[in-house]
Amino acid sequence: MQIHTRILVVAIGLLVAAGVSSAADSTTSTTRVYNFTIRSTNVRRLCNSKSLVAVNGRYPGPVIFANQGDRLLINVTNNGPYNITMHWHGIRQLFSCWADGPAYVTQCPIQPGGSYLYNYTIVRQSGTLFYHAHETWLRATVHGAMVVFPTSGEPYPFVFPKEEHIIILGEWWNANVEDVENQALLTGGGPALSDAYTINGLPGPLYNCSANDVYKLRVQPNKVYLLRIINAALNIELFFSVANHNITVVETDGDYTKPYSTTSIMITPGQTTNVLLTTDQPVGRYYMGASPYMSAMNVPFRMTPTLAILEYAGSNASSTPVMPNFPQSNDTAFVTTFSTSLRSLANAQHPEPVPQTITSNFFLTVGLGAKPCDANFGCQGPNGSKFTASVSNISFVLPSVSVLQAYFFNISNVFSPDFPAQPLNVFDYTGNPPSNITPLRGTRAAVIPFNASVQMVLQDTSILGVENHPIHLHGFSFYIVGQGFGNFNNSAAAAFNLVDPPRRNTVAVPVGGWAAIRFWADNPGVWYMHCHLEIHTSWGLATTFIVQNGPGNQTLPPPPPDLPQC
Repeated sequence: MQIHTRILVVAIGLLVAAGVSSAADSTTSTTRVYNFTIRSTNVRRLCNSKSLVAVNGRYPGPVIFANQGDRLLINVTNNGPYNITMHWHGIRQLFSCWADGPAYVTQCPIQPGGSYLYNYTIVRQSGTLFYHAHETWLRATVHGAMVVFPTSGEPYPFVFPKEEHIIILGEWWNANVEDVENQALLTGGGPALSDAYTINGLPGPLYNCSANDVYKLRVQPNKVYLLRIINAALNIELFFSVANHNITVVETDGDYTKPYSTTSIMITPGQTTNVLLTTDQPVGRYYMGASPYMSAMNVPFRMTPTLAILEYAGSNASSTPVMPNFPQSNDTAFVTTFSTSLRSLANAQHPEPVPQTITSNFFLTVGLGAKPCDANFGCQGPNGSKFTASVSNISFVLPSVSVLQAYFFNISNVFSPDFPAQPLNVFDYTGNPPSNITPLRGTRAAVIPFNASVQMVLQDTSILGVENHPIHLHGFSFYIVGQGFGNFNNSAAAAFNLVDPPRRNTVAVPVGGWAAIRFWADNPGVWYMHCHLEIHTSWGLATTFIVQNGPGNQTLPPPPPDLPQC
């Protein structure tokens, strides 16, 4: 048996145990069938029981296992109380934009009682990705891991681990998350803080009434383990550390990296990071956990970390685990060192075709703003206004028909294909803000020719304070060729890394700074780009890009017959 065939046999066993049906009863199968039922289920955390929406009654949801090149057929039936869509975060959806999932961008939601078959093939991708709801804030509980193994027979480009384990970081609210979002949008202020951070759905021992809600990972001494870490949190960027252990990054967002050893990682919502953990410390019990990184000034956040236990075989089960040393919550210097130290593998076996010249160039600003209060009571945003957010001073408005349907069928008055490549309002982006801090509103898209080499510079703004923004681009993995602080200057391009930049699908735009990404526009369709801090997306920090069809059969096919209707 080849190496990844052997792994996948174990994975399918876990999948069946999780209650997910699959056509992958042998490792020769290339089509894998999953049935996801979205329904309410009762969950108890922090001495609080509540009904939440989940996949197959599981929180977090079941794991999707596949091989690179597999076709996935995932039938999603909505037996829950809300409209819903599913997004397969990080999957490129090559020529399958209809399966991407963001509500009112590539599809209308699946209404209660309805279903939709997501049908796509995993092309030239492997690693750790994840899926989540992409309608309102339902991804707080509707999410799960996707593990894509390399083609059978292709070895990992790092030490083969004894075991692989999934670590999903998240947030828990005692309240209904839909109510949290609706209240924030009604009042115009920031949302209520989550009541806990979680690891695999469990808060850990530092929160009230959670001493037994602790994830435990049992390990053997002097072995290597692969941790597949996912940040599924809604509104918080996180540090992840293991007490007394270094961890070695070997993959980010489904793309291999040169090994990078560190005491901690920073992982934003929407990012995944695979690390190797060597159990080379004295036999004992050690906490591993996640603690917040907060780059914005004067923004409240919860300090208490979530903890899990790394438990060596032979350790005393009653001993107190060693605490990790997390970076300080505002340690931007650590974050900068970490992010700029990552490099793609970029070797003969894993080439990285970084665009060297650019044919489509975008300069986009990202940040917050304010709009007038439209209620009869005082709003809770700046000076009695409502918070809003925008890309290049345009706050995205979700239409009532999906942008993709409107584009494909030439339906008028849904969107305008005139999103600017440069900001219409030029100012000192990280200096004194302009007098008018209310952005325009609209549903606009930028049009990109097929197979263009694209560069996007994403510039943070200081209108209501600078902040680190995790920007996710659907449909593509891109190269982060440069980043810096202050306002971007074209002279910075001379220092771009065009040899081995990290390839990701979510980039952390530095607080008070900028990030430059490049990619090939080889995937026709309508693609959403948005901040993965969920409240920022709710406020409008999003836009869309239309990649035109290519020649011959390099075109987007028509929608499937069961595409949900609005």
